[in-house]
Amino acid sequence: MSLYSFGLDPISCHSWNKDRTQIAISPNNHEVHIYQKNGKEWVKIHELREHNGRITGIDWAPVSNRIVTCASDRNAYVWSLKDGVWKPTLVLLRINRAATCVKWSPQENKFALGSGAQIISICYFEKENDWWLSKHIKKSIRSTVLSLDWHPNNILLAAGSSDFQCRIFSTYIKEIEEKPGATAWGSKMPFGEMMFEHGDSGGWVHSVCFSPSGDSLAWTSHNSTVNVADANKGKSITQFKTEFLPLLCLLYVSETEIVAAGHDCNLFQFSYTAPDNLEFVGKIDGQKQNLKGNVSAMQHFRNLDKKATKENDNTDLETVHQNSISQLCIVEGDKSKVTKFSSIGMDGAMVIWDFKL
Repeated sequence: MSLYSFGLDPISCHSWNKDRTQIAISPNNHEVHIYQKNGKEWVKIHELREHNGRITGIDWAPVSNRIVTCASDRNAYVWSLKDGVWKPTLVLLRINRAATCVKWSPQENKFALGSGAQIISICYFEKENDWWLSKHIKKSIRSTVLSLDWHPNNILLAAGSSDFQCRIFSTYIKEIEEKPGATAWGSKMPFGEMMFEHGDSGGWVHSVCFSPSGDSLAWTSHNSTVNVADANKGKSITQFKTEFLPLLCLLYVSETEIVAAGHDCNLFQFSYTAPDNLEFVGKIDGQKQNLKGNVSAMQHFRNLDKKATKENDNTDLETVHQNSISQLCIVEGDKSKVTKFSSIGMDGAMVIWDFKL
């Protein structure tokens, strides 16, 4: 485990480049900062400034090396590195509310963007006019789209929203891709077709994630539950009610194991091993492990000096993160076997975790 601090401001979102030597983060404002690893430190090498609203989503495509960003200013930009400078290209979104999240498809020929306009924009590049266009998915969405994740087939897209619903849509665009084959979620996949919907999540759906095979979908809700839908079992739903504060993000680290985190400032592991068998495995070690060295002793003497008492008024949490964890990203491996992943939080920290099954 490695802890890095990028200041006191919350980190709203982050994304890694292909070889994980650079990271793009937004310090909860309208800028994107790109850092490069230099020994044990991260050095800022670029600032992306084009948005005039708070950045809400960043995704860095590993193969094409393009970055897509979205913000509360209702805009999205695709950034390309040319002669050492990141150049933005505006995306024609046609939305009238803030953009909330964005994610490249596995083949990087399109990306999905959620917004407060009750719309999912599927954006693709039109070579003839040299611009990024969008097609809208509106079916049944009645509130803000909060989270997105792509199926491995590059066609199906999972979406969670604040109308308590988790859905899967087809994003097949015949102009840029071949007709998809059948999946466990269904076979007929015209653009915008809703392949799955679950409306009993009990709260806002903060995060969605497909399993490595794409046959299962997990999501977290604001009522502190973890849910899994299994397409091979008739799209049956398994729900686990936790005793923790609401979980804001989750990530498949293998076909059966899930890591989730949120307002408890800690990481939790869950396992989905058999039909209707979703169980809590345990907390992933989130103790500080003396990361502060001798600071605790110094704080002890400061307390004695200030109050003339042995009472410890240290308000630090026992977890590494000192505020809510808002996003998880893979650092090493892929969903079928993740060996390292990163977490960011409202405390301005980024932690890289070593994970072993």
